[in-house]
Amino acid sequence: MSPQIWRRLLRIFTAVPLLYSLAAVAQQPAMPDMPNMSEDHSIHHQQERQSTVSMPQMPGMMMQPTNLIESQLNHLSSGTTIEPSSTPMYMVMGQHGSWMWMLHGEAFVADTQQQAAGDRGKDKLFSTNWIMPMALRRLGPGQLTLRAMFSLEPATVSGRQYPLLFQQGETAFGKPIVDGQHPHNFFMEVAALYDIRLGEHTLLSFYAAPVGDPAIGPVAYPHRMSASEDPIGSLSHHQQDSTHIAYSVVTGGLTWRWFRLEGSGFHGGEPSEGRWQFQPSANGLAIDSYSTRLTVSPRANWSGQYSIARIAKPEALYPHEDQLRQTASLMYNRPIGPHDANGLTVGNWSNTLIWGRTRSITTGHDEHKVNSYLAESLLRFSRRNYVWTRIENAGRTSELLLDPGTSLPAGFEEDPIGHVQAYSFGYDRDYRIARHLLAAPGAQFTVYNTPDALQSTYGKHPWGAVAFVRFRIAP
Repeated sequence: MSPQIWRRLLRIFTAVPLLYSLAAVAQQPAMPDMPNMSEDHSIHHQQERQSTVSMPQMPGMMMQPTNLIESQLNHLSSGTTIEPSSTPMYMVMGQHGSWMWMLHGEAFVADTQQQAAGDRGKDKLFSTNWIMPMALRRLGPGQLTLRAMFSLEPATVSGRQYPLLFQQGETAFGKPIVDGQHPHNFFMEVAALYDIRLGEHTLLSFYAAPVGDPAIGPVAYPHRMSASEDPIGSLSHHQQDSTHIAYSVVTGGLTWRWFRLEGSGFHGGEPSEGRWQFQPSANGLAIDSYSTRLTVSPRANWSGQYSIARIAKPEALYPHEDQLRQTASLMYNRPIGPHDANGLTVGNWSNTLIWGRTRSITTGHDEHKVNSYLAESLLRFSRRNYVWTRIENAGRTSELLLDPGTSLPAGFEEDPIGHVQAYSFGYDRDYRIARHLLAAPGAQFTVYNTPDALQSTYGKHPWGAVAFVRFRIAP
């Protein structure tokens, strides 16, 4: 590894004050007892139900869910996605009148160095981050949840992208992003959710979001536990979970025991480069895309989903192209050891497998499809230590043959060009730096296997390294 990356690591620690405001947000007093909500509509359980849950009830704690319906009522991920019920919950909580509020958030200050043939490898100091406040209460026959999610990446990722070899998708300054990951929008989600119990084992749910996450794909990579220590995006993001920021989203869902069926309507156009803005494109916010998803969670440690969507004109550079997207995923989470005073176990093992396929549906052009596969595994051990891996086999297109920062040539046709394999391994360790704020310095290394069609451009085995400090709001 180049000595330059270690010098830039020092710059990371000098940038810590940029995100230290999280500490002030998280300095909250201990939460009083939970509001007295009925058993059927509460996000937590009463004492008489303790024999059915996996952890004791404590002041200031949301009860760990044990089944699919309880996970849905917690609403701890973006949109209406869920992870296995046993997945740990990192947050601070409180009560204001009849409202119970929660605050989640994390930020990475990272320095990356990407090495490839020619001038394809770049380096950069940047920050990826998000914060999610939410509040819920009883309202009428059901539970109302209000949730928002924000990111400062429009300010903390300069140049409208950070370096990531073989990544493609969206634009920067009107040109296709090649070997880079775009930042998230300031408004990642603004949503209202309403859940009604129709019986002991049946839940009817509604989701409405001017900007939010429709029923397509698994939990997006910034929010799933198996990717929670990885500071950079996945190469397969645009075949698997890129719709987690969409506009004009409406979703209805019915859950029965451990099955859930959902349908969504949403605006298919991806966010524009005006990352601070709410407006996605000049075409407005009309609902023009549709999706459906089946979720199953037969045990607290398992969940899976299959989804399919028709997405209208998602890419600004290809206005003639609609897409048909299919995804399937399986998640397994296993708590390790007893629970501590904050409800967290000594260790935890979280795993995700994802397949995603995007097929173009074009007007007057040949159709093509791109597949991607991802496997993630994260192990937390001895309370504060994390090791993880992400392995991907991601289909790439001929956009990668373009010089980064150049416009599409006249008459350019995007076609599949092969699959890139990426193997990432990382480690970090938690340190408590404030009452509700953890910091974890760490590093990740990635090596790539280049398909034949790209070897003259990238070399056979380019690599990337990231040194970072991760901040997280925690109990």
